[in-house]
Amino acid sequence: MKVDIFDFELDKELIAKQPANPRDSSRLLDLSDETVINDRHFYDLPQLLHAGDVMVFNDTKVIPARLYGQRGEALVEVTLYHPDDGIRWWSFIKNSKRLHIGDEIRFYTAEISAADSQFTAEVVQKDQEDGVLIKFNCATDDLGKLLEQYGSMPLPPYIKRDRPLTGLWNRYNDKEDYQTVYAKHEGAVAAPTAGLHFTDRLLKQIDDMGVQRVFLTLHVGAGTFLPVKTDDTENHKMHAEYGVISPETCEIINRAKREGRRIIAVGTTSVRLLESAADESGVLHPFCGETDIFITPGYKFRILDTIITNFHLPKSTLFMLICAIGGIKHMQQAYAHAIKEKYRFYSYGDSCIIKCVNKI
Repeated sequence: MKVDIFDFELDKELIAKQPANPRDSSRLLDLSDETVINDRHFYDLPQLLHAGDVMVFNDTKVIPARLYGQRGEALVEVTLYHPDDGIRWWSFIKNSKRLHIGDEIRFYTAEISAADSQFTAEVVQKDQEDGVLIKFNCATDDLGKLLEQYGSMPLPPYIKRDRPLTGLWNRYNDKEDYQTVYAKHEGAVAAPTAGLHFTDRLLKQIDDMGVQRVFLTLHVGAGTFLPVKTDDTENHKMHAEYGVISPETCEIINRAKREGRRIIAVGTTSVRLLESAADESGVLHPFCGETDIFITPGYKFRILDTIITNFHLPKSTLFMLICAIGGIKHMQQAYAHAIKEKYRFYSYGDSCIIKCVNKI
């Protein structure tokens, strides 16, 4: 399928630089009826739910996977995206052309200069598609603490933040904002952004009305932000991500499916893991491993009935997934409406709820 089908123009002013406050005051484009488009706010979500619905949340927790470093005089920005083992990570690095195998990168913060830093990594391998493999000079058990000390939240490239040592460093509250209120299992290097709109207050409303909440874990990788650089979707390589679905979650979802109750996925990450773990007859099975599933229009969904998601980039794998769920024409019309009505786009932006029209 030609990638150009999924292109659209977006005014950069519509790209959200920080989230709504409070979180559930963001806007919600209601596409729960495929024939109608309604403008709402996220706190209106309970009006669109029914007792007995099952909502599936991704409880991954984002680690501070963006590091600022120096190799000689060259400054580099490292975004970790996939562990190779405990201390070796594949990463995307700005200014990577100036790095060579064996080079040492010294990481710094606003308080600790590169010259004084004891936190370093060695360049192990470079790959045109996969980025740069680096090996940290620390024990595996110490890496998490060092990332907390030296790292910042791995915001997507369209949200600009200043480097450490500049006067405007840390003026945003990203360590809290770029994390869901129910985040639990550390490992993601990108947030499951559909979940950023939920507040404890809204979750209690949902619980009180008889909606059942279940959790799975998909550690989102930075590859989720990579543009599709091929002309045809057939030639695009998806980066693998690690996920877990428990037997208890499977039992709840399978029972709801048998009883005709809706499965509402919060975010594209939840959808991708659900569909990875489902068999051809629509039964969900426990899962523990990696998935590189790439869903494009024509796919028949086995588990999903409805999705809550943010607004995605042109020609991205996420927008292709949304078009597979709601239909290409309908999603093009919905995005045109969102642009006209000045909805806020991307990770810190507004959201929509979409009925799945392509199911087995």
